[in-house]
Amino acid sequence: MNLNSTTALPPALMIALFLVAGCSSISRTVDPAKYDSMTCTELNSALGDIARNISQTAITRGKVVNTSVPRWLLGGSRVKTAVAGRETARIDRLKQQQDAMVAVRANKCPRSTD
Repeated sequence: MNLNSTTALPPALMIALFLVAGCSSISRTVDPAKYDSMTCTELNSALGDIARNISQTAITRGKVVNTSVPRWLLGGSRVKTAVAGRETARIDRLKQQQDAMVAVRANKCPRSTD
């Protein structure tokens, strides 16, 4: 009987995924008090960065949620749930930051007429 080493792949993949998810939460944040002093170009750039971070975090969360945890890995599903919850909380914080920037930009920057 020949057994493939595919059983070692999911835990290794899961560990790598959790490490990437942990490192993705380390990013540069903009202080909300500084939004008023930012130019329209800086606000637009910061909004683009936030949108990119939201997308990357959502992709990471989706990968974590769709990861198949083997039954023999004790506590694996609990870790998966905790990581997904942390990523969801991060998305919520980024959306709040994005909403604050959009409000400042709406008051400060003139709208273009297309």
